[in-house]
Amino acid sequence: MSNTFYTLNVKDVTKVTADTVTISFDLTADQKSNFNFIPGQYLTLKMTIGGEEVRRSYSICTAPYEADLAVAVKEIENGLFSGFANNTLKAGDQLEAMAPMGNFKITPNADNSKNYIFYAAGSGITPVISMVKSILREEPSSNVQLYYGNKNSDATIFKSQLDELNSEYINLNLTYIYSQQDTGNDLTNGRISASKCEGFFDKSQGNITIDGVYACGPEEMIMCVKDFYTAKGLAKDKIHFELFTASAPAKPAAQEGSSTPVQSQVTVIIDDEEYEFSLNTEGKDILQAAQDEDADVPFSCKGGVCCTCRAKVMEGTVKMDLNFALEEDEVADGFILTCQAHPTSEKVVISYDEY
Repeated sequence: MSNTFYTLNVKDVTKVTADTVTISFDLTADQKSNFNFIPGQYLTLKMTIGGEEVRRSYSICTAPYEADLAVAVKEIENGLFSGFANNTLKAGDQLEAMAPMGNFKITPNADNSKNYIFYAAGSGITPVISMVKSILREEPSSNVQLYYGNKNSDATIFKSQLDELNSEYINLNLTYIYSQQDTGNDLTNGRISASKCEGFFDKSQGNITIDGVYACGPEEMIMCVKDFYTAKGLAKDKIHFELFTASAPAKPAAQEGSSTPVQSQVTVIIDDEEYEFSLNTEGKDILQAAQDEDADVPFSCKGGVCCTCRAKVMEGTVKMDLNFALEEDEVADGFILTCQAHPTSEKVVISYDEY
């Protein structure tokens, strides 16, 4: 994986709610081929704010067929980048961005006739709206159910756009759930929960074949949706989710090799360059160790949530502390999140150049 950043010109910064903006970019002719994306993917943005280099990942909220490339940024308390984006960034400014990436995605096919279930809460709508728009336009025989939770209608990101889609497409079933606004219906009052999933299932899903469930938002909601549909017998490979932040540790993943700490000789390969260093199992993670050797390795969240630091184990074994981003088949194929990875064999070779 290349760590290349491209300098993008900001076309516009638009307020969509009191605490959320969309940032659209003007791409040059040379840049457009590098920023082709699959609905659901994200951009890793980089900027120096107050003398500090800041990297953040934000999902693309436009669809590939639309003219603009844009991301949505919700301001969070004490958020350095989100505060800057919402209050200071303006048209004509520049941001650095890596090419689109991410595993939470969908590739529409005009021949499909499927039933998709989407759950989103708050800013979790950002990748979901790109996916939903793409399905509605490119898979006319497929049906989409979208359940979207917020505090109230004023806090609902992209509400007017979603309402227009709901009016235009008869194969979209849109349901808002509000935690601080009375809808007059117990099923849509409160937060997305197991009981609400049960209600939605009984009302609209019990008699259909569900081809995919996609959820994005807070961890509590994600796990609720995942557990509910797993209990209903839906195969794991049909349940997809993306966390924006993680509040609690996940079960450790990719626990391989000796359980006894070892002193490992690690080789990291990126853009055909090799970096070698010694690293103990109980020491720093492989990403940080590589950075300490001046390797220009890709990263963003450093929390096991995004896939920016994804690499492949070519030789040896590692363990990961957390994994909220990689699919089971990716882990089985040897891919790791280097920000969470530690060597467990005496020799380890890691490559960022494998895809």
